Amino acid sequence: MVSVDRFYAPDGLDLAVETRHDGGAPTLLFAHGFGQTRGAWNGAADVLAARGYRCVSFDSRGHGESGRVAGGDYHMDQFAGDLQALARAQPEPPVLIGASMGGLLGLVLAGEARPVPFRALILVDITPRWETAGVERILAFMQAHPDGFADYAEASAQVAAYLPQRRERKREDQLKPLLREGADGRLRWHWDPALLAGVVSESERYQPRLLAAAARVEVPVLLLSGERSDVVSRDTVAEFLRLVPHACHVEVAGATHMLAGDANDAFTREIAAFIQDVFPGGPTRRPAIPQEVH
Repeated sequence: MVSVDRFYAPDGLDLAVETRHDGGAPTLLFAHGFGQTRGAWNGAADVLAARGYRCVSFDSRGHGESGRVAGGDYHMDQFAGDLQALARAQPEPPVLIGASMGGLLGLVLAGEARPVPFRALILVDITPRWETAGVERILAFMQAHPDGFADYAEASAQVAAYLPQRRERKREDQLKPLLREGADGRLRWHWDPALLAGVVSESERYQPRLLAAAARVEVPVLLLSGERSDVVSRDTVAEFLRLVPHACHVEVAGATHMLAGDANDAFTREIAAFIQDVFPGGPTRRPAIPQEVH
């Protein structure tokens, strides 16, 4: 069963929150990346909920069906506050699964907040220091179509060009949650354009704070990285593992920064295996497939 509710952030902004298998345990809290929605987790959340986990995903402020900040005054601390409040609202501390921006927010909270709002942390292709070229490629795509698209076919073609590793193009039903029709009839991305000016300008300044937070993380940590990622590299992974020596690292073969979408089966399998190792007695672990994960 899937339910969608509204959650009110500390400053009163409303967030769209989706829950699967409300009676399951432990709770897995999914935090998406910049420019994404909770829909990025649908494949993984469906599989993991079916295995007995309670899965909670949400649209970050300014994204998807969540509220937008009046005047476009976005700051990273707002996003961190939202995530902390949502984590503390769960029946017990959740396992955080954070991709890109969502992972960075989780890392800050795991290192700074006391008590720690998570029982474990799973970072999806993100480290405290990242490869600038990869981030710039993502931002270039987000900035490339300010006037939107004439129809879903045009949007699908642009997404396919951005994600050439995907075999299938996005269908109209898959694109509808990601696009909004404007008064002029054109389709534009779901996120608030003001995010580009606010959050992006703060991201580089966040790195010293992220590095310091990582060194203070004590909860179990799994870092999943894509073999073909241009955001995370061997150097950034090595630095992270020096900062968090108890962390586990798995590189997913063939995957890019969009790891969950590129290799959802391997992604969900590694999450379930990690949680079962850290919290034995939960849903049964399924063995990894060696040729897919290195």
